[in-house]
Amino acid sequence: MKPNTVGPNTANKVAIIGTGIVGASVAFACLMRGVASEYLLYDLDESLAWGHTLDLEDSAFISSAELRAIQRTNAQECGQADIIVIAAGYRQGPGETRDMLLTRNENILKDVIHCISPIKSSAIVIMATNPVNILTDLAQRLTGLPRSQVFGSGTYLDTIRLRTAIKKALQGEVEESSIQAYVLGDHGDKQVAIWSSATIAGTTLTSFEELEHMITREKIAHATATKIYEIIEHKGASSYGIAAVVTELILAITMNKRTVIPLTVYSERYDACLSLPSVLGVRGIERIFYPAMNPKEQALLEDYVMCNRVICAKYRIPELAAAEE
Repeated sequence: MKPNTVGPNTANKVAIIGTGIVGASVAFACLMRGVASEYLLYDLDESLAWGHTLDLEDSAFISSAELRAIQRTNAQECGQADIIVIAAGYRQGPGETRDMLLTRNENILKDVIHCISPIKSSAIVIMATNPVNILTDLAQRLTGLPRSQVFGSGTYLDTIRLRTAIKKALQGEVEESSIQAYVLGDHGDKQVAIWSSATIAGTTLTSFEELEHMITREKIAHATATKIYEIIEHKGASSYGIAAVVTELILAITMNKRTVIPLTVYSERYDACLSLPSVLGVRGIERIFYPAMNPKEQALLEDYVMCNRVICAKYRIPELAAAEE
C-alpha cells in the first residue's frame, strides 16, 4: 500500500487524556492542523476539562471539528477513540528530574487506563507523560494492545532541539530537516546524542569545521539535554514543543506517512522500552532502526538500558509479568 500524502484522514476520533498545560496545548495544536474531526477531552479534574473544551470551541472553526468534555462516568468512550493521547500526570518542577515523577504518575496512569478500558483493539496509544520510557512500558502491559500500537513521544523533541542547535552552530546554512542526527535512549538526563553516524547530505557532521571539536559537540548535547530546566525556570513548564511533536505523530498515523521518528518503543534487542528511530504509519510502529554508534555511544546507551530495566522491573505489575512468562 502506498503512503497517503494528500491530507489527514479527518474521520479519526482523538481522545486526549489529561487537560493540563500539555494536554490542552496538544488539543489546540491538533485543531490548528485539522488532524481529526472529533476530540474527546478527559481529566480527573472534570471542571478543568470542561473549561478547556469551552475555550477550544472558539478555535474549532479552523477545522470544523467537534469537541466534547468526557466525565469519569463515561470515560470508557475515550477507550474507543482511534488515537488516544495520554498527557495525564504531574509536570516536572524546578530542580526535579523526569524520573522523580515516576511514583506519582505511575498511579495516575493506572487509574486512567482503568477508567477508559476496554480499549478498542485497533486504537493507537501515544504516551506523552514523563518519565515516558517507563510509563510506555507500563501502558503496553496495562492496555493489552500490541506493543506496536502503544508508544511514547520519546526523544523526538530532544532530536529537534539537537538539530536546531546544529543549525545554529552552522550559522543557519542548513535547515533542520536536512540534518540527520538523533538523540536516542532516554528523554532525560541520560539521553545519548549520536554524533558518529550524524550526517548532512552523506557528509559526517564531525567533518564540519564548526563541529569537529569534541568539546563543541559535548556543549551542544548538554544544552539539548538541559534545555527543559531553563524553560521550567522561566515559565514553569514546557508545552509548545511537545504539543507540536504529538500533533506530528498523529498526522504521521492518519496520513500513513511512514516517517522515521525517534520514539519510545519496545526493543527486542535491548528487551526494554527506549527511544529509537522508528517507522510510524497508520498501524503504529512498523519498523525499528538501530543507527551505527561508536563504542562510547553504545556503552552509554547500554548503561541507560540497564538502569531502565531495573526501574521497570520494580514497577512491573506482578500478575501481568507472570502472564507474560
